[in-house]
Amino acid sequence: MSINAGLGIASFNFEDAKGFWKWVSLCEEGGINSIWQSDRIIDPTPNLEVMSVMAALAGATKKIKFGMNAASLGLRDPILIAKACATIDILSEGRLLPVFAVGSALSRDYSATGKATKGRGKRTDEGLQIIARLWTEDRVDFVGDYYRLEKATINPKPVQNPMPLWVGGSAEAAIERTARWGTGWQAGIETAAEIQPVILRIKERCAELDREIDEDHFGAGFAVRFGFHDEPIVSKYNEIMRERLGKDPKEYSAIGDADTMLELLKEFHKAGAHKFILRPIADGHADMIHQTKLLIEELMPRIAKLNNED
Repeated sequence: MSINAGLGIASFNFEDAKGFWKWVSLCEEGGINSIWQSDRIIDPTPNLEVMSVMAALAGATKKIKFGMNAASLGLRDPILIAKACATIDILSEGRLLPVFAVGSALSRDYSATGKATKGRGKRTDEGLQIIARLWTEDRVDFVGDYYRLEKATINPKPVQNPMPLWVGGSAEAAIERTARWGTGWQAGIETAAEIQPVILRIKERCAELDREIDEDHFGAGFAVRFGFHDEPIVSKYNEIMRERLGKDPKEYSAIGDADTMLELLKEFHKAGAHKFILRPIADGHADMIHQTKLLIEELMPRIAKLNNED
């Protein structure tokens, strides 16, 4: 059994920058595999800009990996993103984990930045091709509906070779772009039963295209908390998730103890996921530190034991 688990953050659940860096240090010193930042621009909830966080983590850490979960490529210029990712990968000595997705049509990020939601899938497809080629080729010519390049290059190239290029999304179009250009796939807020057919379909489409994605390059994620379902912070989280997704949050969250979390992790692993982004449900900075310490002390050793038993 091959399982890696990192921690994901969406909202800025800290009093200030010192609190954030204290949490980052705790993750790195505690052996957490990776840190993941969600991508939101226009949102009343406090959150940080994803690429800025990647650059900051590159300079402030030594060994922990970090990634975007997931950067909306339909909003961004693929040439600038390719260059930024290559730069961050170089300065971090090969620790960046890029994940890209289309982004929701309901997001206010599109209207606020003047980007049309129509065509965002095609822009993402073209962007993935451009990024993948700029990371590996010296001269890139490209003619698409949205982007045109002539003898384009970025230098230096990323340290990682191949550079990870994970794709998010479960629609048929997302499956197609993952199979064509991705080196991995990351699920959104979905259940194990929901991700299993997506993973199988990606593998089938890869075989048809004579491509292969490593077995351990399929990821999932879910919310976790050491506590109880009747806690106010859990009730608030459940209410938000029900309103956003219209389904029972208990299917994609683990509230309880380390064994509760491990059982859900096993369920996702059985569905085909090997990489995990665990999102702590926390009520403020002190609680975030407390929840992270419990994950390090109680859950991570259990995951390591599972891997050793395989």
